[in-house]
Amino acid sequence: MGNLIGLLPMVAVVGVFYFLMMKPQKKAADEKKKMMNALKKGDSIVTIGGLHGEIDEINESDKTVVLDCDGIYLTFERAAIARVTNSAPMVADTIVTEETVIEAPADSVEEVIVEEKIETIDETK
Repeated sequence: MGNLIGLLPMVAVVGVFYFLMMKPQKKAADEKKKMMNALKKGDSIVTIGGLHGEIDEINESDKTVVLDCDGIYLTFERAAIARVTNSAPMVADTIVTEETVIEAPADSVEEVIVEEKIETIDETK
């Protein structure tokens, strides 16, 4: 019975160690896994090496991503992605429309002239 009481503080220390050290690591790993599963084409990311790029293609079977870095396409392991900086919109197809600006002819523009009355102050008084 005395040996069990002597082991109790050691078990308590191991339990506290688990909750203070292992639990946050597991939580961070779960968040990273969730981020990796949510990656999609168009996401802006940063790699563990500091390279900024946009995801052009995701290969699920090889667990790789192709990044577009200003027209240069690079293939990385998915594990090399450190963080997502800007997530792409969830829209499947983006529709781009052109804006048409119609200018009014110069003849129809009216000029408004504002006259200002300027009073002089006589400071010699």
